[in-house]
Amino acid sequence: MASSLTTFSDEARIALDTVAGRATSLFTPSLRLGVTGLSRAGKTVFISALVHNLVHGGRLPLFEAQKSGRIARAFLEQQPDDAVPRFQYEDHIAALVDQRIWPDSTRAISELRLTIEYESASGWNRMFSAGKLSVDIVDYPGEWLLDLPLLGKSYADFSNEAFELAALPVRADLAREWRTLSADASADADADELTARRLAESFAAYLKACKLDERALSTLPPGRFLMPGDLDGSPALTFAPLPGLGATRARPGSLHAMMERRYEAYKTHVVKPFFREHIARLDRQIVLIDAMQALNAGPAAMADLERAVTEILACFRPGRGSFLTDWFSRRIDRILIAATKADHLHHESHDRLQAIVRRLADRAIAKASFTGAAVDVVAMAAVRATREGTVKQGGETLPVIIGTPLAGERIGDQTFDGNTETAIFPGDLPKSVDAVFEDHRAADLDEVDPAVRFVRFRPPKLERTAEGVTLSLPHIRLDRALQFLIGDRLA
Repeated sequence: MASSLTTFSDEARIALDTVAGRATSLFTPSLRLGVTGLSRAGKTVFISALVHNLVHGGRLPLFEAQKSGRIARAFLEQQPDDAVPRFQYEDHIAALVDQRIWPDSTRAISELRLTIEYESASGWNRMFSAGKLSVDIVDYPGEWLLDLPLLGKSYADFSNEAFELAALPVRADLAREWRTLSADASADADADELTARRLAESFAAYLKACKLDERALSTLPPGRFLMPGDLDGSPALTFAPLPGLGATRARPGSLHAMMERRYEAYKTHVVKPFFREHIARLDRQIVLIDAMQALNAGPAAMADLERAVTEILACFRPGRGSFLTDWFSRRIDRILIAATKADHLHHESHDRLQAIVRRLADRAIAKASFTGAAVDVVAMAAVRATREGTVKQGGETLPVIIGTPLAGERIGDQTFDGNTETAIFPGDLPKSVDAVFEDHRAADLDEVDPAVRFVRFRPPKLERTAEGVTLSLPHIRLDRALQFLIGDRLA
């Protein structure tokens, strides 16, 4: 899909940017790592834990360069892009470690440069390699990534698809007010700012309602309607789909023409620069997926998450280039799809969680692999908030997870206070992957356990050594993620 998102002039600008970046990398080897995912998938936590474990020498047994003692040190440097906000690593670590609260979610693009000094495992590489790699970590909301398919869609296409989605049973009640307002608005009527604003506000309210925990829906473009930032109130965000649009051209001065112009402005001034300046410059990518929230909400949310993941992965430029083509065009040669919050399950269910996420991304994985890109799936927790144990109940030994649920979290009639550590039996994910995508009325009731509910936990209390040194953040398979994403560049 990515090739259809740009014009010839866009490609020329991307090529010039790439040449400039490659020339700089001859003297300071670097790798641009994109980190994305839909809201609450754990992007901020992932980046914070990655940096914290590398800087503080955390336990990373599957990260070969660390395991073999070849990393001399890892440290933060000034990022290369002065116009991009810095990822506030220090603030996020203070929230995790000192306050034991989860840091604020990603609401805009940010960047951080982590430099790793290492010794190559190869004698030949030690002769010619600088033994230094700068990893430029680019953090951006997955909701913005879902805007990229809009570049290949007309306003009529966008409108028709929006109304088709809004008619689905899982969305229909949430969309009722917006659809009623839209039905009362005539596309051919004279353009009216008040009508445009009312429709845009109602449409945005519907999208925000879809995102709440009860529905946990994911396919919600335009992304800036959920996270407007400094565009809030601008004409580029004051538009909405209109019903019943066919191939007829909009009458000049009509509401249809106004909405269409603003939709095109949104693509030109918001979506295209985001793709050109950020997505087209990435070398590696990790996509974080919170399948737990969708599992809690049911099969409709899982189906919607599958649609969103497929669209997100279709927006990248996967592939393995050659020495010559790499000078003019960057390709993402490694994509990791990570199911987060694996610590909310007993380890016996981790393989099932991984299988669910692989199913979510099946079609996109096949397409990316065809281009020569390496794609992998992992169940992980960048910060492990629980530990495992067993309890005896009625003569039976049950596997449990032990942690401190967030204040207000509930299981049955019990509401947690945010301070009490509790042992919870999380249940088991179904053996059949298909079961979580099927309507419970049609699925085998023995296969889909209605008692499988997930609660959110506070970050862990970090242990200290006898010397008073705070240990690094615990994790599940963060080391495996690191090995896949950057391990080959430290060989």
